[in-house]
Amino acid sequence: LTAAARHGLAVKLHADELTSCGGAELAAEINATSADHLAAVSADGIRSLAGSGTVATLLPGTMSFLGKMKQAPARSLIDAGVPVALATDFNPGTSPTPNLPLIMSFGLSQLRMSAHETFIGATVNGAAALALAGGVGQLAPGFSADLALWDAEDFREIPYWYGDRRCRATWARGKAC
Repeated sequence: LTAAARHGLAVKLHADELTSCGGAELAAEINATSADHLAAVSADGIRSLAGSGTVATLLPGTMSFLGKMKQAPARSLIDAGVPVALATDFNPGTSPTPNLPLIMSFGLSQLRMSAHETFIGATVNGAAALALAGGVGQLAPGFSADLALWDAEDFREIPYWYGDRRCRATWARGKAC
């Protein structure tokens, strides 16, 4: 990890998923771009992340699919000032879903995040977790925009209707998909 960082490579850590083993503290110490999972992060780990600039990427689909009752402490991380991203962890072994709105629903129901926090986690902080926040992740002049048109009267409906397909159209880099 230190060699990668020394050579300018962005470092991401799979940290404290099932047990607290100091992964969050290490991520903060080496200024990792993100610390991912964090379902078992310690209070010391949260304090370390709070001042570091490392994004906490939470993957609630993984814990749900594995049948684990304990999710990452999103509320504690957010309250401590840690930027929290949400992601699917899409893989066939522990999180076989590419459905980000479902993950946002888990953000509401399992992680106790607000609708606003789930959107920040899926957009701005998601981009930051990939070291892309300078050009994607928000609607702003000069940013690349991928857009989705939703059948919803209010943005809070998107994570509320879990598993429902309310997306009616999408555009990626200005082109209809």
